Amino acid sequence: MEPPPPRLSGAAGVLAATLAAGLALYALYWVVAVVQPQGYRLRFLLGCLVLTFILYPFRRGTARVRVPVVDWLLVAIATAAIVWPLVDFDEFIYRATEPTALDLVLGSALVVLVLEATRRTSGPVLVLTALGFLAYAWVGPFLDLVGLSIVAHRGYGLDRIVGTLYMTLEGVFGVPLDVASTYIILFTVFGAVLEHAGATRFLLDWSRAAFGRSHSGAAAGRAVTLAGGLLGAVSGSGVAVTVMLGSMSWPMLRRAGYPKDTAGAVLSAAGIGAILAPPAMGAAAFLIAEFLKISYVQVITMAAIPALLYYLSVFLMVEADSRRLGTRPVEEAVAPLAELTRRSGYHFIPLISVVVLLIAGVSTFRAVFWATALAFALSFVRRETALTPRRAFAALDAGGRGVLPVAATTATAGIIVGVVALTGLGLKVAGLIVTLAGGHVFLTVLYGALAVWLLGLAVPVTASYIIAAVMVAPAMIHVGVAPVAAHMFIFYYAVLSEVSPPTALAPFAAAALTGGHPFRTMMLTWKYTLPAFLVPFVFTLDPRGMGLLLRAAAIDVAWASGTAVLGVMALSAGFGGWIRRAATLPERALAVAGGVLLFYPAGLADAGGAVLTATAVCAHLWRTRGTP
Repeated sequence: MEPPPPRLSGAAGVLAATLAAGLALYALYWVVAVVQPQGYRLRFLLGCLVLTFILYPFRRGTARVRVPVVDWLLVAIATAAIVWPLVDFDEFIYRATEPTALDLVLGSALVVLVLEATRRTSGPVLVLTALGFLAYAWVGPFLDLVGLSIVAHRGYGLDRIVGTLYMTLEGVFGVPLDVASTYIILFTVFGAVLEHAGATRFLLDWSRAAFGRSHSGAAAGRAVTLAGGLLGAVSGSGVAVTVMLGSMSWPMLRRAGYPKDTAGAVLSAAGIGAILAPPAMGAAAFLIAEFLKISYVQVITMAAIPALLYYLSVFLMVEADSRRLGTRPVEEAVAPLAELTRRSGYHFIPLISVVVLLIAGVSTFRAVFWATALAFALSFVRRETALTPRRAFAALDAGGRGVLPVAATTATAGIIVGVVALTGLGLKVAGLIVTLAGGHVFLTVLYGALAVWLLGLAVPVTASYIIAAVMVAPAMIHVGVAPVAAHMFIFYYAVLSEVSPPTALAPFAAAALTGGHPFRTMMLTWKYTLPAFLVPFVFTLDPRGMGLLLRAAAIDVAWASGTAVLGVMALSAGFGGWIRRAATLPERALAVAGGVLLFYPAGLADAGGAVLTATAVCAHLWRTRGTP
């Protein structure tokens, strides 16, 4: 996603700040008031489009000093396109199959405006993908003529396409936008309030106090990894956490002797975990709850062990590289851990309260609402962090602005989902995957992983998950994978888009901060995250693997978690090239092979993996005996 644009000055800047704060307040108001759902989505999207055209320039990456007339015109068109269904709501929703000429004009305009907002905030790739799906909706009958009968369909005209995308809840205003307008903006506001109350700075300092004062050369890398997990619990955005970590921790990593590319990889790997770390997680996690009709607390429960495995993987990989590179300890000017916890440990309370309220049965929306209120109240514990009216307004302003890229992305994803539903493409693709895999579970899961990974090359995490959820998940479910496992699998592989070109946003952002080479930073990040991305195979290939999602018997939870931990350790040794000392190529190969087998949830595979890993470790210890 495009970084937040510079703040406008003058009347336009005041208007943008007021609208952004108003958008955040409207989301909070929605939690405690009775608001008609479709009307709320319409008003939410209107606020997001208006703010996007005011804040984001036509040419991405350029500074905006004023809002040109053409953008005010786009604001006016967006207002007309969304106010119209609000004014004519009772009649509007019943003529989706026979839209009027005015419906067609305004609906077409809204689709174009949503795509333009997405281009400004997230780049052109997702827009081109959506245009490809729109073209597919129209050219369906012609695909038979070119030998693509497997995906051919009857074809749909403008009236049917616009009617579906603009006038129903299966297009622009569908589930993806619903999630952005409810779950995501509430967590965005929550994170903004915590940041302005000093909580994010405290979490970083707490991590540095926990590990950064150690006499180990890996201390700086450990501190960044822990901070990534803690900040991820607040943010849920890989890029945002990477940038936050980088701005505060790159000097520490540089003093410790980390090369620029390696430091960037440490920062981005720790930051990307924000998408996987409960309770905030990434936008796609909220979509899992909506698609599966389960509570969000069930989603974060399923995500708990895989998130821990992810950070274990990054921690061990950073440890190995730190030792291999000979990094050195640094003196950090932070208070001792006990003193810091005593003085500012109250910042943990809002984070804990979200989980406690969810477990107590409070809805996700109200849990985040009350946690936000608690964070606001706790800000007054210390005068320097108190959210006075001016600072509270700034927090609401940041919360409203923070949701803009996600809102545009989910609205465009809604266009894609609408086309898929209209044409039946999802079932056709699912059938194709099952046919190619011959109904075999492993091949279906493998092809599914490749499909989601390829999607991640083009589109961000949220859009990648949404597209795969309607096209890949049905194939996995068809061959016997549990629906929750299929959707969690897709979620984890969608996260790969954060380290995959051309949308490797987190590594590129980290490289910009450290001055490293973007491609090398990206490949090192891939290495750091790779062991954890074998975890999803555990809970899809065998029912016992569902123990990783805490949806199996206690013995299966213990077995699946234990073998996965051993697998992460083996792969980290193999890819990191370090056990007790630098590992040889045969030792690394044995460790990698053992780690892969340990991730396969079968007794024979686990036994073979354990033997190979033990062989690698024993050979290494024998070879390095007598060395200090």
